[in-house]
Amino acid sequence: MSRRMIFPILLGLSGTLVLLALGDWQLDRLEWKTALLAEIDARMQAAPVPIPLDPDPDRHAYLRVSVTGKTRGPELHALTSDRTLGPGFRIIVPLIAGDGRAYLADLGYVPETEKGLERPAMAIRVEGNLVWPREVDRLFTPDPDLEKNIWFARDAERMAAELGTSPVLVVADRITRQDGSGRNSWTMTRPVPVDANVPNDHLEYAITWFSLACVWSLMTIFWLWRIRRGAV
Repeated sequence: MSRRMIFPILLGLSGTLVLLALGDWQLDRLEWKTALLAEIDARMQAAPVPIPLDPDPDRHAYLRVSVTGKTRGPELHALTSDRTLGPGFRIIVPLIAGDGRAYLADLGYVPETEKGLERPAMAIRVEGNLVWPREVDRLFTPDPDLEKNIWFARDAERMAAELGTSPVLVVADRITRQDGSGRNSWTMTRPVPVDANVPNDHLEYAITWFSLACVWSLMTIFWLWRIRRGAV
C-alpha cells in the first residue's frame, strides 16, 4: 500500500463511521418518537379522567380529561384561523372546578364578528385534553394587545397570571351546559379538538445519513483508485 493512500483511507473511514453513527442515532430517535406518539395517542383516545392533582407536562400532556365547573370572566382572545370560516379567536376563560381549583379552558373558535359578544358565566362540563402549548417565540411573537384583548399565541403561563388560574390549559372538544335549562349543548363557541401534530421525520434523516455514508465511502474508493492509477 502506498503511503499516499494512508490519509484518504483514514479520512474515508472516519467520515463513513461518523455518518453511520449519525444514522444509527436517528434510528434510536425514531424508536423513541414512535413510542412517544403511541403514548400520546393512547392518552388522547382514552376515556376522560379527572384532572390530576399535580398536572405535569411530561406525564400528562394530551391526557384526555373531564372537568365540571363554572366559567368566569374576563375572557382572553387568542388570534387564530379556521380553514372554512376564516380568521377568528380562541376563547380562553377561567374554569373553576367543584373543588375550587381554577384552570384555563380553551372553549374553541369564534369568528371575528363574534369577538365582542357577551358569553355569560355558567356551569359547564368540559371534555378535552390537557395541553401545554409551545406557541410563543420570544423573538418573533408580539406581546398581546391587552387594550384590544388580542393575544398572538396561547401563552399558558402569562394567561394564567392574567386570569388568576393555574397554568394548566384544557382544550375542549365537547362542552355541555349544566344549568338545568334542558339545553345540553354549548353553542357559543366552536370547539377545536387537539391535534398532537408531533413531527416524526427521523427515518428520513436516518436514510439521509446512511446515503451520505455510502457516497462518502464510494468517493473514498474512487480517490484510492485514482491514486493507484497514478492520476493523483
